[in-house]
Amino acid sequence: MKLWKRNAIAAAIVLFVCGAVYLNWSYSQDTAAGKNLGEAALVGQNDPLVKQDPEGKEEKKGEDGKAQEGQELVPEDAASGTYFSTARLNRQQARDNALSLLQEAAQDEKADQKSIDEANAAIQTMADYTMTEAQIENLITAKGYADCVAFLGENSISVVVSAVENGMTDADAARIGEIVMEQTGLKADQIKIIEAE
Repeated sequence: MKLWKRNAIAAAIVLFVCGAVYLNWSYSQDTAAGKNLGEAALVGQNDPLVKQDPEGKEEKKGEDGKAQEGQELVPEDAASGTYFSTARLNRQQARDNALSLLQEAAQDEKADQKSIDEANAAIQTMADYTMTEAQIENLITAKGYADCVAFLGENSISVVVSAVENGMTDADAARIGEIVMEQTGLKADQIKIIEAE
């Protein structure tokens, strides 16, 4: 009976972690595809001379496909969106592999109680890391950054943020660092902030 309860708790934790990761991935796919929650889309607007930027502003192009005088073309940066999606996918695949190994160790009938407890603690830690990374990513994007991905370790974290228009300033790094310190309890020297190229 005790083993069944432990396995049920571990399965519930794994289910919640997988659900959270799927929702995070699904949300990132929607925003990468230009879909924002609460944003309305016009149906049937297929004017090739009008291009909309992510903020919904229209931009008229001349017949040669270039912006008319006084207006700049908005670059379509699919590569950076691909980086963040790929990084999240790689992180999740690595965690899934580690999680399956830990589950096998926790369910091994030959394992002693200490090994089972260590495996369950590692599963819980992995779940905590996943939730913390998702919170950090959501808070950073809520501050106006296009996208980011966080990689939390035992005593450090790396946060990759999409390129800022005029380059990342000290104020940007401080804003991101404050979010990370608040969510993780890490010190400034344990945080690495990288601007994606």
